[in-house]
Amino acid sequence: MQPQTRGRRGTGGRPKTGKPNPIDVHVGSRVRLRRTLLGMSQEKLGEAIGLTFQQVQKYERGANRIGASRLFDLSRVLDVPVSFFFDDMPADPDSIPTSEGSAGGFGEEKSSSFEPDPMAKRETLELVRAYYRITDPQVRKRLFELTKSVANAANAEGD
Repeated sequence: MQPQTRGRRGTGGRPKTGKPNPIDVHVGSRVRLRRTLLGMSQEKLGEAIGLTFQQVQKYERGANRIGASRLFDLSRVLDVPVSFFFDDMPADPDSIPTSEGSAGGFGEEKSSSFEPDPMAKRETLELVRAYYRITDPQVRKRLFELTKSVANAANAEGD
């Protein structure tokens, strides 16, 4: 039986390229998504779980791995199940864009077919926040239906 290196097997840990593990990047991006949807700052999230905002930044970038107990704490503060952080994760974790790869500049070229996740865009987050600030449920529902109709009409014209 061979000794394990630092208690890790398989793809655990940082890849040999020195870039963050794609799974850590995905989990961190889901933390950022939920925090932003709630309108919570990195500082407030850090205070709620006993961390500095710099540590929250590192988690969100995937630079630091989030342990199981910390992930549980985050799920409670962000009011989501732990599984939320793994939702929408591709079957091939290596296809997850890292912060270096998604910046487009240095490193590998981006695939021309790659479209960024619309849920990761600031515009989407601002739209969702504004939508939920509408206090009248009927107005909110009508706006939702209008938006769907406009999108469907635009798609029908494009076909």
